Amino acid sequence: MTEKKKIIEAKNISVQFRVRNRYLTAIRDVSVDLYDGEVLAIVGESGSGKSVFTKTFTGMLEENGHISEGTILYNGQDLAQIKSNDEWAKIRGGEIATIFQDPMTSLNPILTIGKQIVEVIEKHQKIKGEKAKQIAIDLMKKVGIPEAEKRFSDYPFEYSGGMRQRIVIAIALACKPKILICDEPTTALDVTIQAQILDLIRTLQEEYQFTTIFITHDLGVVANIADKVAVMYAGEIVEYGSVEDLFFDPKHPYTWSLLSSLPQLGQKGEELFSIPGTPPSLFKKIKGDAFAPRNPFAMKVDYEVAPPKFQVTSSHWAKTWLLDERAPKIEKPEIIQNLHEKMQIVVKKQHQEEL
Repeated sequence: MTEKKKIIEAKNISVQFRVRNRYLTAIRDVSVDLYDGEVLAIVGESGSGKSVFTKTFTGMLEENGHISEGTILYNGQDLAQIKSNDEWAKIRGGEIATIFQDPMTSLNPILTIGKQIVEVIEKHQKIKGEKAKQIAIDLMKKVGIPEAEKRFSDYPFEYSGGMRQRIVIAIALACKPKILICDEPTTALDVTIQAQILDLIRTLQEEYQFTTIFITHDLGVVANIADKVAVMYAGEIVEYGSVEDLFFDPKHPYTWSLLSSLPQLGQKGEELFSIPGTPPSLFKKIKGDAFAPRNPFAMKVDYEVAPPKFQVTSSHWAKTWLLDERAPKIEKPEIIQNLHEKMQIVVKKQHQEEL
């Protein structure tokens, strides 16, 4: 089996925002490698730092934000050192493209759908005129727009939410990116359309062989699309592994909590599990394990010393003192034991209901 090439190497990345003369540390010492052709899912609650982290790959941090530490190596270049918009223009779109969660804000309401795709083709593929228009129509067909020739001259408001998201995907593909960042691309859509968009992204990824970073708070989505998973909490990756590692053998109590929150595991008449408490303030320096105040299994050491990275297997690690040999042996919550079997039952039941 051929070893995959490392396409991005992010090392010890920290990101700070200046807010009313104070500094908020949104990303804390994050390191992750991205390999050619794989799908990396970054999961966590809102505010955990998922989008902020990936914005460092495209220079899209807000004006009051900056990378305070670390390196992001891509094609021999350190993206963390790029300062000018001209330099970012060479990376953004053509090398690394992003699909955002709200397609309406990603599209220009006063330009036709066709013109918006053609503009991108002209810029990134250097093709103009009828040839650019035909490529645009072909892309519209590729992402599942019916009667693409007729819909080419429509405006965004004439499309449904799911169709607008398909157009955003077509625009990203028109850039011919090597890396596609999908920032919660299904959040604003209903469940049926979500499934269609996920299937579309997976099919296109296999066809075009781009590398994908998929940002989501929904671990159910992760099971369907990812190869590797990075679990983020309070601006830090707390667990990393293959999708099988995370579903069959999760180690961090935060990952346990996210899995326990899966709506698919809910029982009729019972309350869904929710994680108690709130994330810590990122204005303050965090002492110990950031998840400790919300962790029912927290030990004294969790409040005092930040846990190191414990290697579970060659592909799986987690930052939790529960993996220390001196820690008490704690079983993961009952609701996520035999998770694979439970999810299979849910999927089977859904198929029966659809029939």
